[in-house]
Amino acid sequence: MYDRSWYGRVLVERVEGLATTAEWARAYDEINAFEEDLVAWGAILIKFWVEVSQDEQLRRFKERQANPLKRWKITEDDWRNRERYPQYKAAVEDMFRLTSTPHAPWTILESENKYYARVKSLQIINDALSDRLR
Repeated sequence: MYDRSWYGRVLVERVEGLATTAEWARAYDEINAFEEDLVAWGAILIKFWVEVSQDEQLRRFKERQANPLKRWKITEDDWRNRERYPQYKAAVEDMFRLTSTPHAPWTILESENKYYARVKSLQIINDALSDRLR
């Protein structure tokens, strides 16, 4: 299980200017080749995008900031990155368009409701494992 790992180059590094255009543009082909190798090796590859609206994200940010037990989950970088929504949205759209392949398609997890998103992800994982075992 990976959490963002190789997608950082085409998202965070792109938007934050930590990679050159040539570096992040080259990463799409590298990602696709790596994922194709994983599938050819026999890995079950499921890519989830956790989709949350800007309004829900703001609600969660405020809730975390107000709760002393959850305050550690929110940083100034989170607030700063909210201001870059248009740049991240463009990067995410490119990521979907250029890295959703027949061997490694993206699955959008509608996550306004955390319970729904968790159940949906577990169902998808369960189905993929069941299919493999058949």
